[in-house]
Amino acid sequence: MKQVFDVPDMHCPACVMHLEGIEDALPGIQRIRVSYRRQRLEVEYDAAQVSEAQIVSAAAALGYGIQAQPSGG
Repeated sequence: MKQVFDVPDMHCPACVMHLEGIEDALPGIQRIRVSYRRQRLEVEYDAAQVSEAQIVSAAAALGYGIQAQPSGG
C-alpha cells in the first residue's frame, strides 16, 4: 500500500532524516521517501503489519503533524 502525507511542520533538511527514521521504528514499512522541498512524505507499507494511524502517531512522536493526502495525491 502507498500513502502520501503533507508535512507542513518540516523546517529544515534535517527533518528529512528524522522522518526517514519511521522506517526503522515501525514493522511493515517497506519504503519511505521524504521531500523537504515539497513538504511531503511518501510511505509504502504492508497494511497487514502497520496502519496509517500508526504512521501518523510515529511522526507525531517525532514532533511532526502529518496529514494524509486523498488517494492518488
